[in-house]
Amino acid sequence: MPFQFDHLRTLTVLVDEGTFEAAARRLHVTASAVSQRVRAMEQTAGRVLVRRTNPVRTTAAGDTVLRYARQVLLLDEDTAAELRLGERDRGRVSVPLAVNADSLSTWFLEALADLPEELRPVFEIHREDEEHTTSLLRSGTVMAAVTSTPEAVQGCTAVGLGAMRYHAVCSPGFAGRHLGGRADPELLARAPVVNFDRRDDLQDRFLRDTFGAGSSGPRHYVPASEDFARAVLLGLGWGVVPETQCAERIASGELVALAPDRPVDVRLHWQRWNLRTPVLDAVSEAVRAGAAAALHPL
Repeated sequence: MPFQFDHLRTLTVLVDEGTFEAAARRLHVTASAVSQRVRAMEQTAGRVLVRRTNPVRTTAAGDTVLRYARQVLLLDEDTAAELRLGERDRGRVSVPLAVNADSLSTWFLEALADLPEELRPVFEIHREDEEHTTSLLRSGTVMAAVTSTPEAVQGCTAVGLGAMRYHAVCSPGFAGRHLGGRADPELLARAPVVNFDRRDDLQDRFLRDTFGAGSSGPRHYVPASEDFARAVLLGLGWGVVPETQCAERIASGELVALAPDRPVDVRLHWQRWNLRTPVLDAVSEAVRAGAAAALHPL
């Protein structure tokens, strides 16, 4: 099904920017021109591709075309890079990725920083819960994702990265006030707890797996990885914190491990489009190497 190259680029910019006016500014055309290009694509496809909401949303057919558009643009950018065209003749290759907050704040950026300078990619990173990053792959929003889902999304490949290890911890003062100085299951279940957001199940998972109990205590919601760990350190509640963010504080006595021999492991996988390009291959290799150094083996 033939789509014009400029139309494919227009669709990706429209989805990224969210409105026809913003897309027009980025493309240096009028909003009417953006609308005409999208309508032309919809006529070619015989389907509505974009819902005219604010921001715009792709339909199921639009997801399919968006994924195709990003793949075509990636191949074009990679080809330009391999031909070593002058900087005036090409932009940097753009690679949208999805990653969970804890990986983003601990090891993921270091992995990307190890990419060779000559590849010159730019990244658009979408922060999403590891159980939900695959939805961004399905929609064509990203080319690759760190996910807890081992089953490959259609059109993608999946490889294991490793297990991110967490420990249930609290401050010494919190343990004294709420837990009687020990990890009593009944007291812990009723004590204040820190959750990342309303989809965060790690704290409840720890209680279920370790004590067979659920949490009924007051809940704080702190949706930033480093701030989450700081909230636990300050004694707002107990929480399940990445090992890299709490191991030294446990050793120094600033944090108390509630069950030192019962860590919570989250298995992470790397899913990427089943499309071989130098940049996407290099990003995948860098992520796998970074994960091997930072995570526990699966």
